[in-house]
Amino acid sequence: MISDDLLARLAAPIESPRLWLEPLRASHAAELFEGLQEPELYRWISMHKPESVEALAAHWRMLEGRRSPDGQFAWPIWALRRKADGCCLGRLDAEIDAQLNAPNLGYYLLRPAWGQGYASEAVQAATAALRERGVRRIVSTVTVGNLASARVLQRAGFVFDRILKDNDCISGQMHDDEAYVWTADALSAPAA
Repeated sequence: MISDDLLARLAAPIESPRLWLEPLRASHAAELFEGLQEPELYRWISMHKPESVEALAAHWRMLEGRRSPDGQFAWPIWALRRKADGCCLGRLDAEIDAQLNAPNLGYYLLRPAWGQGYASEAVQAATAALRERGVRRIVSTVTVGNLASARVLQRAGFVFDRILKDNDCISGQMHDDEAYVWTADALSAPAA
């Protein structure tokens, strides 16, 4: 069971040089909805396009508790906000168990933010913050062929682990995923 104290620590805001990672709220729906209508965003992720700002806000309101329904996982979820102009660029989330392992870290950025290093910066900042908060292992998956996301994870210290056959359903089709793993121990291990 995830305690309230642990949940608060894991889900706290994060700052990087160009971004604020702020706890996602229902109010972020109005800022992100239009960008979430971009069809190209769904090429690599299994999320469905939201039908309305209200529906998106209602869904995100349910996630504001930052805890899985059974209480076994913390669900820290952050909106990514650019410091320069306050624009909301996307979202990053994790699923963390009571042993401080994260079996899932995911993210997406809206199309106007692609190719500018924001994904790498956000994943690196979140990974560093989660390490400081006691997380020892993080797994993230990317759809086979999503080279940009694989590079983002590699830049953040994630190492390819294996192929997960038929792991994700995107637009009604099953796809294989590449699993990448980050461990706190790998950072302190001597170089070979």
